[in-house]
Amino acid sequence: MGTKGTATRARLIEGARELLEAHGYAGTGLNQVLSASGAPRGSLYFHFPGGKDELVTAALEAAGEEVGAALAGLADEAPDTAGLVQGLVDLFTDRMVGSAFTKGCPLAATAVDVAATNDRVHEVCTRVYSSWQRELAARLLAEGRTSEAADAQAWSVLSLIEGAILLSRATRSRAPLDRARASVALLLQDDRPARSEA
Repeated sequence: MGTKGTATRARLIEGARELLEAHGYAGTGLNQVLSASGAPRGSLYFHFPGGKDELVTAALEAAGEEVGAALAGLADEAPDTAGLVQGLVDLFTDRMVGSAFTKGCPLAATAVDVAATNDRVHEVCTRVYSSWQRELAARLLAEGRTSEAADAQAWSVLSLIEGAILLSRATRSRAPLDRARASVALLLQDDRPARSEA
């Protein structure tokens, strides 16, 4: 694929990402994607012969990689997992407020919309959310949690964030995300007994 073809494909994916995040699967039509991307109509099926579902999965994977890269960057800067998660909440809060509460997590609207009924979307959402969970669990494991505790806490953190995003969009208020941010330290507190000095 030439440079022009690569750029066109990237524009289609970016257009789909923007629309999916704001409107979900059902609210994102191919004509809207073409309009948002400025790509010619024939290019859509050239790059995505599988149609809408192929484009949607590519867009969700790209969004997942972007958040995964942000997680990795935050992990390099944050002093601990609580700081990492608070940084992630800040990232989603900025997206939410900056978009007048139409955006937040780039997967959430589509996952809620059709993940239960569309196998391709379900698979990519499962893969992306699981990759975020593994990143958090690895950090918790490095801090001394057991594998079981790290896995459970990482899923709890994602549930807290995704729930806060849903509530923030529904209420058009950042308050649920602010409360989630404040709850992170409590959720991730280490309940292991302190080691006695020998």
